[in-house]
Amino acid sequence: MRAFQSYPKYSFDYAVADPHTGDHKTQWESRDGDVVKGAYSLAEPDGTTRIVEYTADKIHGFNAVVKRIGHAHHPQHYNTHSSGGYYSHY
Repeated sequence: MRAFQSYPKYSFDYAVADPHTGDHKTQWESRDGDVVKGAYSLAEPDGTTRIVEYTADKIHGFNAVVKRIGHAHHPQHYNTHSSGGYYSHY
């Protein structure tokens, strides 16, 4: 009995942009034989976008390059003054 092995080949992509939840991301990937290439991106909570581009093969293994674009925006924290409590000074 001879085993049949099919040649691995595929590709896919998708994108999500949900204004209600703030979920924004994309991904694509393709495989041709033993070589896989792809990328994905996502919106980070700080307002930046992370982009990861990757390749994988038998010779070089898995390799990824991570980029971040945009400027981070962090929420402002306001100091509050209280009297009493554990950390109060007299």
